[in-house]
Amino acid sequence: MTRVEISHWISSLFSEISRNELPRHCVVLPGVLRACTKFLDLRTGKVLHNLITRSLLDSDAFISSALVSMYSRCGRVDIARRVFDRMSDRDLVVWNSMISGYACHGLLEDAMDLFGLMKFSGTEPDLVTWNTLISGFSRVGDVGMVVGLFSSMQGDGIKPDVFSWTSIITGLVRNFQYKRAFQVFRQMVVVAGVRPNSVTISSILPACATAADLRRGKEMHAQSLVIGVADDLHVSSALVDMYAKCGLISEAEMVFDNMRVRNRVSWNSMIFGYANHGYCDRAFNVFHRMGAGGEGIRPDHLTFTATLTACSNAGMVEVGKDLFRAMQKEHAIKARLEHYACMVDLLGRAGRLVEAHEFIKRMPIEPDSFVWGALLGASRKHGDVLLAEIAASRLSEIEPKSANAGSSLLLSNVLADAGRWLDAAEIKKKMKRRKLRRYLGCSWI
Repeated sequence: MTRVEISHWISSLFSEISRNELPRHCVVLPGVLRACTKFLDLRTGKVLHNLITRSLLDSDAFISSALVSMYSRCGRVDIARRVFDRMSDRDLVVWNSMISGYACHGLLEDAMDLFGLMKFSGTEPDLVTWNTLISGFSRVGDVGMVVGLFSSMQGDGIKPDVFSWTSIITGLVRNFQYKRAFQVFRQMVVVAGVRPNSVTISSILPACATAADLRRGKEMHAQSLVIGVADDLHVSSALVDMYAKCGLISEAEMVFDNMRVRNRVSWNSMIFGYANHGYCDRAFNVFHRMGAGGEGIRPDHLTFTATLTACSNAGMVEVGKDLFRAMQKEHAIKARLEHYACMVDLLGRAGRLVEAHEFIKRMPIEPDSFVWGALLGASRKHGDVLLAEIAASRLSEIEPKSANAGSSLLLSNVLADAGRWLDAAEIKKKMKRRKLRRYLGCSWI
């Protein structure tokens, strides 16, 4: 049903109610409400609810069930629950709709409470119920609950389907438990004999990318070809990201160029891939193609982070400064801390340390450890002891209890390079006393 058809039915209902007649269209009301749910048309749904109440049709089980679903999907789980509580006859579908409403909007405690009430009332959960809960906890990265529900589902005699397996894999990936995610994927395919789908593949590929696990990444690519989902937009985008992060730029290019349709993730991944591996001209080329390709893809904050990274790596200071201004003025994208860190890195690499420090002092938001870390790294490279000490001091203020010794080690090296051996040795002694250790770097993608 289209929006125009919905409008027609509402007009008919108004006319009949104005004549104090029972609406002739009451049998199609659940279908009209489902259309409101599809379009997330809460306003029209509320109008219909009002008409239903005035016509004394709100006791109809099918109509009430459709109202619960509509309000749940449109984010008004409070109204959905009021309708739900007034229902005298609740079937499995309406229980699932209400639980889904809670789970989809992050109200997982309410979802579990209702799940318990459902079982207490004698209604047995089905595969949809279990998958709804597993997916909800997977979205927030609660691996313990995901695994527990997955096990309980099987204990209740419900066989997990591809959606169940994919949800547990997604939860593990979001919680950075990549090895375990690969193990679950293998268990799904080899032991359970469940065929993965495009969502499964696109969910596990980020683990291959972040862990730079090229072997498994290629296995996933091969798997996507076997099951016929390699051309799926999300799978292709994840493949571009995986190959780019693993350093196989030519493979990333091949997947990217063969994509019939591209989304922002695929464009950004390609730009980041080029920028991080020294192909700065290609990064700029893709950036300009993105804006002029006619695919309706506008750059976002990550696009500019990637392109500013390319400017920094290529030493293109003026281009980077122009891009930073254009991001805010022409694209109306507010600069984030990662953009400021990129600009400090850009100026610092070019040896313009004083300008970089002044840039930090003019920031409208409080600089974080990445911003000061960029200045410290540049100060070490160019041997500026004064600015290195300033940056290290600010870093210790931002993270006074941090166990990351990266900034202290950099400052120690700067002092040693400047011939201040005693000061450098003193810093290393403090590091040992405080049991500081270095952490690995991080990425904004």
